[in-house]
Amino acid sequence: MALEHAILVSLLEKPGSGYELARRFERSIGYFWTATHQQIYRVLKRMEADGRLDVREVPQQGRPDKKEYSVAAPGRAALSQWLHEPIEPESVRHDLAVKIRGAAFDDPAALIREVERHHRAHSDRLAHYLAGELRDFTGPEAPGTSGTPGPPDAGQELQHVVLRGGIAYERMTLAWLDDVLATLHRLGAGH
Repeated sequence: MALEHAILVSLLEKPGSGYELARRFERSIGYFWTATHQQIYRVLKRMEADGRLDVREVPQQGRPDKKEYSVAAPGRAALSQWLHEPIEPESVRHDLAVKIRGAAFDDPAALIREVERHHRAHSDRLAHYLAGELRDFTGPEAPGTSGTPGPPDAGQELQHVVLRGGIAYERMTLAWLDDVLATLHRLGAGH
């Protein structure tokens, strides 16, 4: 997937400035596709020049005008074409798994701190996902709850199913890391 596809999806969900788009990447879509602010701005400029994005100057009080990007017809067509193309299933390339296997040729207990660091990172990511789910999909202000009228729309349903996939992935990863830690502790005790 190219960064431009992630940008097109995000801008179709809601037009915005480069800064707002970068914040969205940090907040939600970035856990599935990451990009630096510089990469985002560079791709926005190229997509604007290619005619895939429309840009509107938005006046601001006491600050320079900002550019608000939205998807133009050629951008929507490019996304539609990409959505209909097959993609290869993702391959598992996992540096930590190779280190764990390699620990058989060293002291397995020496890897415990690294696995614990990964465990904390995945725990933090899971907490972030769960907080986002509560905020955007299951809390009192979520679409279809008593605080807001109407059921969620297709975009919200699809955003939520991707988030649920992230939650399931993090839970599975944490369970695996718990297993790895138990194994390392057991092997380290015998070392």
